[in-house]
Amino acid sequence: MATSEEIQGSAIAVEQAAGAARVEQQTFRAQAWYVLRRWPVFPMVILAGFVFMAIFANLIAPEEPWRQNLRGRAAPPFWDTAFYDANPKLEQRYILGGDHVGRDILSRLIHGARISLIIATISLAGGVVVGTSLGLIAGYFGGWTDELVSRAVDVWNALPFLLIAILAAITFGQSVTVVVVLLAMAAWGGVVRNVRAEVLTLRTREYVDASRVSGASNIRVLLRHMLPGVINTVVVLASLRVGGLILAEASLSFLGAGVPSSTVTWGVMVDEGRAWLGTAWWMSVFPGLAILLVVMSINFVGDWLRDRFDPRLRQL
Repeated sequence: MATSEEIQGSAIAVEQAAGAARVEQQTFRAQAWYVLRRWPVFPMVILAGFVFMAIFANLIAPEEPWRQNLRGRAAPPFWDTAFYDANPKLEQRYILGGDHVGRDILSRLIHGARISLIIATISLAGGVVVGTSLGLIAGYFGGWTDELVSRAVDVWNALPFLLIAILAAITFGQSVTVVVVLLAMAAWGGVVRNVRAEVLTLRTREYVDASRVSGASNIRVLLRHMLPGVINTVVVLASLRVGGLILAEASLSFLGAGVPSSTVTWGVMVDEGRAWLGTAWWMSVFPGLAILLVVMSINFVGDWLRDRFDPRLRQL
């Protein structure tokens, strides 16, 4: 039979184990909260999901995005069981509903992610390369070169972008190439101004003067000293511009000045569903929600990158 000392010792051991478990649980919660506060976990997960969808669209899409089924015209999402019970000949239930010709909304969303992200990435890359190059040249050489580049940026910013896009669509026709060129032209102006401002500061540094004195050429100074000094700014600007380019592509497609309607993009889906908003809201709401999630996630990640790379905004 256990003595009172043994019982007391067992109680103390149980209490100590419970206390250790509570401390471990509190430590885990504190660490999880620290990670969530310091890293944009949820936006990164959302972006990773859409990138995964874009890469493996052919494997994970339940149907071909252009496959029509007139029995499923304006079919509601899967939770509307009354519709599917009333249409037993319909072979499948659309998870997110069907559009006006019976195409699967989910499949079109998945394939639309690929086209939308590819257009935004390519146009962003072109705009960033052109904008960074002009910003380096304008800020480093100054004088009439800086004046010429700055005035070109002012003239471009003063032009109505939507009007130019509509004129380009009328002149050259609707195509992915035209949209990529237009979005690249829309992305370079802001990059030029920010890179130029950084270079105006960097060119007065001592290591730049020392490189000039040692006989380094202008190209070497730009590539070895100026470009590494502005790369953080370029990365932040690029991350913040992706969301705007996706919105611009969706806007152009919605207005009929973007990619052809035969190409599946989120903007095209929103445009096709606007005539059915009263009876089949899911045609436009789900692609619009996808645009909202991607743009917001990219903006959150861009803000985080700015806080990480800019020492004036870096959080302690």
